[in-house]
Amino acid sequence: MPLKNLEPPLRTLVAIAALILSATAGAAPLAADMDRSLGLREQWIGLTRDVAWPARWHDDGSFHYRKTVAGGFRFQRFDAINGSSTAAFDHQRLADALVIATGTPQQALRLPFDDYAHEVVAGVPYARLQAAGKQLRCDLQAYRCEDVAAQLERPRGFGVVRDLRVAADNTPRRSPDGQWEAFAQEHDLVLRRVADGSVRPLTRDGQPADFYDAESIAWSPDSQRLAFYRVKPGDARLVTRVETAPAGGGQPRVQLQLYPKPGDAVDIEQPFLADVASGRVTRVDDALFANPYQLSSLRWRADGRGFAFDYVQRGHQRVRLIEVSSRDAQARVVAGEDSRTFVDAWRPYRHEIDDGRQLLWLSERDGWRHLYLYDGTTGKLLRQLTRGDWVVRDILKVDEARRQVWFSASGMDAGRDPYFRQVFRVSLDGGEPVRLTHADADHDVSPSPDGQSYVDVYSRVDMPPVMELRRADGSLVQQLEQGNIDALRAAGWRAPESFVAKGRDGRTDIWGLIVRPRDYDPAKRYPVVENIYAGPHDAFVPKGFWPFGYHSGGDKVIGMQALADLGFIVVQIDGMGTSNRSKAFHDVAWKNLGDSGFPDRIAWHRAQAARDPSYDISRVGIYGASAGGQSTLGALLFHPEFYRAGVAWNGCYDNRMDKISWNEQWMGWPVDESYARASGVDNAHRLQGDLLLIVGEQDSNVDPASTMQVVDALVRAGKDFDLLNIPGGEHTVGRSTGPIDYAHRRQFDFFVRHLQDRQTPAWNTMTGTHAK
Repeated sequence: MPLKNLEPPLRTLVAIAALILSATAGAAPLAADMDRSLGLREQWIGLTRDVAWPARWHDDGSFHYRKTVAGGFRFQRFDAINGSSTAAFDHQRLADALVIATGTPQQALRLPFDDYAHEVVAGVPYARLQAAGKQLRCDLQAYRCEDVAAQLERPRGFGVVRDLRVAADNTPRRSPDGQWEAFAQEHDLVLRRVADGSVRPLTRDGQPADFYDAESIAWSPDSQRLAFYRVKPGDARLVTRVETAPAGGGQPRVQLQLYPKPGDAVDIEQPFLADVASGRVTRVDDALFANPYQLSSLRWRADGRGFAFDYVQRGHQRVRLIEVSSRDAQARVVAGEDSRTFVDAWRPYRHEIDDGRQLLWLSERDGWRHLYLYDGTTGKLLRQLTRGDWVVRDILKVDEARRQVWFSASGMDAGRDPYFRQVFRVSLDGGEPVRLTHADADHDVSPSPDGQSYVDVYSRVDMPPVMELRRADGSLVQQLEQGNIDALRAAGWRAPESFVAKGRDGRTDIWGLIVRPRDYDPAKRYPVVENIYAGPHDAFVPKGFWPFGYHSGGDKVIGMQALADLGFIVVQIDGMGTSNRSKAFHDVAWKNLGDSGFPDRIAWHRAQAARDPSYDISRVGIYGASAGGQSTLGALLFHPEFYRAGVAWNGCYDNRMDKISWNEQWMGWPVDESYARASGVDNAHRLQGDLLLIVGEQDSNVDPASTMQVVDALVRAGKDFDLLNIPGGEHTVGRSTGPIDYAHRRQFDFFVRHLQDRQTPAWNTMTGTHAK
């Protein structure tokens, strides 16, 4: 009988039953799909061969690197002198040693570190590595590992406030000639003559709120003088977190963390110079480094003419290299950088040549990041070594003997991706840079210690890595590895697509990445989900091949594929405000983190939709973590006409609540109304779309209170939202794979319901790995 012929009450019951049956019928396949997506990394991790990571050179002319093999990963050692290749160590024996050192199970071809530092002591090779949260030093002959993370120096909150709850390292600092020792007594410094043990005061006016710091003591090479800091302590802000479900059970525990925030007072360090013979102590005039945010450790010139330190001004608009004369304690500026917006102190670079008589300096003064050479004795600019509408990315090697600088750069090739790194060498004496790489790909180059050769590992998201050993003139010695991804392709892998469109100004290219479902059908319409991270300290769209951590974006792309396989098109975009482009491109972020490049992102989405009928921008979601969490919430608050649903992980939703170092760098100091304009708390009432907040209860990177203050504001505004608080969760949310998988499943479930309007399974009634 047709449904319309039934009585209304019966008709309603039949309709409800049909919906229940439909949901039940779809639950099992969807659950299986999610189970497959959650396991995608594990399914694919063994499907590549000879995919190589960058090389790390040893002092003996060999280098090691990591590569994929059957069963996982293996570290290989290559001797560049005789051309031989062997295993870097006995993987099984090291795995066994790590079991003892960490107390956790280990697999020989799935060792828990991406790289290690090689060193040789008395003929014995060692590997320094990090595993299970420990800093380890492993003997590669006897295969024993020891924890070497003993902390002697007093820790500092984000590098700017000393933790006075911890005793300073007061180990006597012995002079180079062995005759004197300097150390602290109470809040002052004293000198002790080694020969007879006699002690005399060096300072006499130290106080708890203005003390002399023994850890800063630096002796002159001739032992006649020493430099040190006097310290006025900053604000001892302690963030309190309650560990509600400690491992092993029992009562909640309180965790305290020194956590300075924007606007808090930082330690003020004042340098002093002391003369051993006369006992005279001279305060260095701070006019050239007033209102410091941070001063570096003190370092003497080898000839004893003075000492130097780096200075970052509060507000990050001035950075200087200061040198102080040992003769009269007079300070001078060797080189400096000023900006009306910010100087990027997150990516500083200076290299002192010939005991500081020349200085290699990176600057954005002409609108692009370039290399400059200074006379270190006069402060005069000698020459600009690189120039053009492109950026120097990293300094790879300074060869003082040959007066050459090796560096990576990007953006110099018209028609190519401006983020691809190419490698060059330039003379300190001037001339055009010599290009060492040419392939249209992202290059990760490791020069040898002697400058005679280099290892180039290059790839793209659609091309597995090639590893080559080349001579310093660029000629090929040998291809070492060629990544094989045949099995990965056979399993259904398809390369992400690179797409470029104009940004908000109609002129600037904005680059992004597109990941489609493996069963993509161009005749269908797919909701779009954006994976966002817009932190100004870097660019984030992966450029190299991405198997399981090869590139910084590797696992993120796998997460994008896992989500895409549930019926989405997933994208990642670098909008204005991120790094590695021009200074003007970067400056969009200044006092403007709420922007997150959204005008560029939305223009990019619309350009893609105009060329691709399957790209449905009437259903756009977004997710991100940390600063990406802040941007995710910002998308829903400030662009509700475009973004419908968001999953925000561990966000720094109000920059006044987050760590001082990252936020003052981009939002400036003092704290002003720009902080409120970007705040997800102050603007929570604007929420229109669907929101899931995920937070790790024990996040030591972003104060979890940042999330809870958003929750409070949303509740007061009468807004509906979802909240997932992971007990014991850190900044990466899970303390094991279980909570991570659970949180990812909740994200998948959220987007399926809110962007596909599909009924998701009743998870509590289900069994299997997808129910975790």
